[in-house]
Amino acid sequence: MVLVACSSGRREPPPDTRPIETSAPSTDPVLTPVDFADLGGGADGGFLTVPLDYDDVTGPSIDLWITRHSATSDGRAGVLLTNNGGPGVPASSIATNVRGWFADPIVERFDVVSWDPRGTGRSGGSVDCIAGDDYDRFFASSDITPETDDEKQTLVNTASEFAQRCVDAVGADVLSQLGTNNSARDMDSIRRALGEVQVSFLGFSYGSELGAVWATLFPDTVRSAVFDGAAHPDPDGLEPVRQQQLGFARVFDTFLARCSAEPSCAFHNDGDAEGAFDELLARLDDEPIPGGVGRPEVGQEVTVNGVIQAMYDDQRWPALERALAAAADGDGSGLLAFHDSYFQRDPVDGSYSNLLESFQAITCADEPDRLSVEERDERAAELVGIAPRLFPGTTASYVCDFFPPSADPRLEIAGVGAGPILVIGTTGDPSTPLDSSRAMADALDEGRLVTVEGNQHTSYRASECVRDLIHEYLIWLEVPEADARC
Repeated sequence: MVLVACSSGRREPPPDTRPIETSAPSTDPVLTPVDFADLGGGADGGFLTVPLDYDDVTGPSIDLWITRHSATSDGRAGVLLTNNGGPGVPASSIATNVRGWFADPIVERFDVVSWDPRGTGRSGGSVDCIAGDDYDRFFASSDITPETDDEKQTLVNTASEFAQRCVDAVGADVLSQLGTNNSARDMDSIRRALGEVQVSFLGFSYGSELGAVWATLFPDTVRSAVFDGAAHPDPDGLEPVRQQQLGFARVFDTFLARCSAEPSCAFHNDGDAEGAFDELLARLDDEPIPGGVGRPEVGQEVTVNGVIQAMYDDQRWPALERALAAAADGDGSGLLAFHDSYFQRDPVDGSYSNLLESFQAITCADEPDRLSVEERDERAAELVGIAPRLFPGTTASYVCDFFPPSADPRLEIAGVGAGPILVIGTTGDPSTPLDSSRAMADALDEGRLVTVEGNQHTSYRASECVRDLIHEYLIWLEVPEADARC
């Protein structure tokens, strides 16, 4: 572990360190300052109009909803852009709930600026394709291990219908422009609209991918950047999916082993939680169990989604123990509750967030290929069976193949000229495993990996050691030593 000394007294953060050209290229859109209005609690918000397509700056535009919480001390370090992941997650609530996200050093020293990325929340292009009543049909009722041609065709038809609904709701031209490259260009538009030469960035999970693309496109505008729970950097191919499946599977194996070793675990099963889960998942393929009045039955799809949701933080594990024990007794409501949480279903009114719809649209806008069902299955065959306990699926995902072609597939990450970028990887992170974070650090020109011991996704709010390292770097540009650990 690296011991980080606490700062006694105030230090003035260094100024912008890498000057850039002050005259914007002629292809840059003309931007007006954001007309911020007071939102209370020290935050304000407003809209910024940006091009839908940055290759056509005089063409159609969209509005980005931006929020800001101004620095509370005199020693302002500048603007900190921040993103909470996804893709598909609105981020504007970070600035309006800044103390729920960040400790005092960041709140005091930075104007924290967050926004709903294009395609999400209140920003333009928000993807809302599926009515609430249909969510269960699309996301809770699929047979992920089809055994007949008809069952397989049902999966294909569902993917096709989902994509068509998104095209009908949003438009093909808009969907094709919702990718990460354009979101990174939006970040630079925000910087210019705020009148800043350089800005800092703190991104969580997918936010690391967004930040890395921004640092690659606009390296001279990067004052400092931190990627917490960094995603795998590959823009195309199976490796990011492989690493994520293995990451969730490893953490789930840890959960089951702990349950087998602890008689107090509700799913102990005489010390064989692993065998009991395997038996349960196999049985649910043919014999789904009730999930509750008016709700779908719980089969393999809901169970897998529920377990994945529980793996994000080991604080959820006791509830998962009880949910699995209840499922073994024929009650799927606990697993369905985890599944609903994953899809952000409101337990009171039954409404859903459109997070998963935006997630799919942005993912497909980044994906360069549109393949036939046969070609997609052939490519995905490398993934089948690598983590069968938690990912028993035997087919590919076909949704992107029915989406409009991407106008701008995600570029290769390099970050050349952006300076040191702090990459945080956690040993027991299921969603962005340590190997993925290490790959991100290696892909960056000056990536600096910090390894954290823990069983959770991202570490800023879980580790005081990491917070100290991040604060020292973001505020005073003090880069941790190589191979730092917390």
